[in-house]
Amino acid sequence: MMILDSPAGVTPPAGPYSHVARVDVGGVALLLLAGQIAVDEDGEIVGAGDMAAQARYVFEVVRGILAAHGGGFEHVAHIRTFVTDLGLLPEYGAVRRELFPDPPPASTTVEISKLFRAGALLEVEITAAVPTSREGS
Repeated sequence: MMILDSPAGVTPPAGPYSHVARVDVGGVALLLLAGQIAVDEDGEIVGAGDMAAQARYVFEVVRGILAAHGGGFEHVAHIRTFVTDLGLLPEYGAVRRELFPDPPPASTTVEISKLFRAGALLEVEITAAVPTSREGS
């Protein structure tokens, strides 16, 4: 079964898409999160020019989406990040190290020329696997 969802309580999507596709498979909910950028409920960039502030905001949105489906950062299997300047990677990495348990999730990070929204320094996609039964949780 697949569910498309944009949970209440998190910043609405910045476009015509769902925040997450949830696929329930054998005691696990596979959560495929849409790319998240640091845009608030008014459509304004959060932390203009500040990679750490944007990363913190993005991961707070991610935290809310995961929580709405019974998960947390400990359930993240893969992070895919698009950044507009690899020179800002240390600031982004510092935020990630604060939030993710050891060992960290699998990861892909690529530099791109720009994102769909001017002022966005990064976009983060998440894949998580959340147990749906008591076994393994």
